[in-house]
Amino acid sequence: MLKTPAPSEHTVLEGQLCPLEAGLQPHQFRPRVALLSNPKSTGNLAQLPRIRAYCADHPDVFHYEVEAADQIGEAMKVIARIRPKVLAINGGDGTVQAALTELYNGAHFGDEPPPVAVLPSGKTNLIALDLGARGDPVETLEKLIGLARTDLKPFTVERELIALRRPGEGQEDRPVIGMFLGGARLAETMVYCREKIYPLGLPNSVAHVIAAFAGFMKLFLGLKADFLPPDTKPLSLSLSDEREQLHGRFSLLMVTTMERVLMSMNLGDRRQGALKLLAVEDRPDTVLGAFIASVAGRLGRKRMRGVHFEQADEIVISGDSSELILDGETFRTEAGRPIHLRTAQPLSFVKLAA
Repeated sequence: MLKTPAPSEHTVLEGQLCPLEAGLQPHQFRPRVALLSNPKSTGNLAQLPRIRAYCADHPDVFHYEVEAADQIGEAMKVIARIRPKVLAINGGDGTVQAALTELYNGAHFGDEPPPVAVLPSGKTNLIALDLGARGDPVETLEKLIGLARTDLKPFTVERELIALRRPGEGQEDRPVIGMFLGGARLAETMVYCREKIYPLGLPNSVAHVIAAFAGFMKLFLGLKADFLPPDTKPLSLSLSDEREQLHGRFSLLMVTTMERVLMSMNLGDRRQGALKLLAVEDRPDTVLGAFIASVAGRLGRKRMRGVHFEQADEIVISGDSSELILDGETFRTEAGRPIHLRTAQPLSFVKLAA
């Protein structure tokens, strides 16, 4: 069992008082960076003791740890009282999504939330990669402190967000906020990896290769077995401006606002919305053609049979028991209860690399 270092006045573990609650006045406690950590994120198991020790030695960092998503709201209330220059998140994409959802819906910082930075930790780090965070999380945190001592504006970027709502679940006023949604065979393979491969204790990279290989075996050879991912289910996709709907089974369904995920695609002059949709129909020849075009940097330059790339401000996804994953959180389509994706008001993020 890892031994936790004695917390300083700048570290808050679950159940402890924060510095303000302990009686310190704001002028006695002015950290530049507030760090929100999820100790249960798998990628944090090895790094968290180093991060705790670093925060204990650096008064520029206020460290708050949560162990469940329902604790993030209270964490944000405390962090808002500190008024940091940067809010850093230490966890996987699921932790980032939960924090962005609370930051967006909770209004704890009023109209001026601090820019968000994401440390490279967790099993999946698409958001961190999109913002240029790579390598050692402690080195990234040290770089953030340096940036927070200067004018942050040259290092911040606006990012559009995805707001996911499912009518009838009380989410109309409190959507789930994220930046990357995967669906169809992609999501089913991700769930398969999470439930079947990760428990084997293999390195992440090996687990991802095995899951991808199993998905390709299923698609190209048509194999059916309990140890392979499940069959993909049909979906219907509707865009905001009444363009033709897409119906069918898809191997790849992606909706994102991130730049690097679809950086190989040529958007041309299309400015039809912030939500970028890529849907590849579930046929071996179509998937193979899309893969070759992507490797060659030609995906999106011209129309391809069975490959759909669109931009919109609203996308409605309908289906029966098909998996969707928004930054680590799984949703399931149900007959008669579509899932709505809309653009949300942008937030500022700290970009650590060009």
